[in-house]
Amino acid sequence: MKVIAIVGSSRKDGNTRLLASHALEAIAEEGIDTEVIQLAGLDIRPCTACMHCKSEDACSIQDDFQPIYEKMKRADGIILASPVYFGSCTSLLKALIERAGLMSRSNGNPFEGKVGGPLVVARRAGHNFTIAQLDFWFHIVGIVEPGSTYWNMAFGRDKGEVANDEEGLRTAWNFGRNLAFVLKKLRA
Repeated sequence: MKVIAIVGSSRKDGNTRLLASHALEAIAEEGIDTEVIQLAGLDIRPCTACMHCKSEDACSIQDDFQPIYEKMKRADGIILASPVYFGSCTSLLKALIERAGLMSRSNGNPFEGKVGGPLVVARRAGHNFTIAQLDFWFHIVGIVEPGSTYWNMAFGRDKGEVANDEEGLRTAWNFGRNLAFVLKKLRA
């Protein structure tokens, strides 16, 4: 079994990566392979609604999307992690999930029955809408979402500040543990 965390931050190795890695540590402790995929520095363009994916399981846009989509299809669990940018997930992550969602629904729903959920980081506010925005994607593509001890969010602005949010780290850890538990039950 494998769980991937896709970090949608435009900053490499920042607070969102820290929070995602923390959740993945809890999952790894349960004997499940993990991987972090950072979108920072990658070229992920928005969907053009060309509908090429209706005829084959590939996108017509030539950028960094397709290899990530293939990893998403192979993974048993998917975490989407984003900082809050103006009350929303990043445009990088939004472009990825729009394309992955359309492609999956056009090609046999490969995400259905996987386990996953969101992780969100913000300096002060916007968590709730961003969590809801990502939740909608998980629900539409049929991914099972476990809960935690609070909403999957943490506070931090400057690099490393999330490490000071004990409740946020505990929530991410518990989410990771619950994700591993549900994944094991579903795959038993």
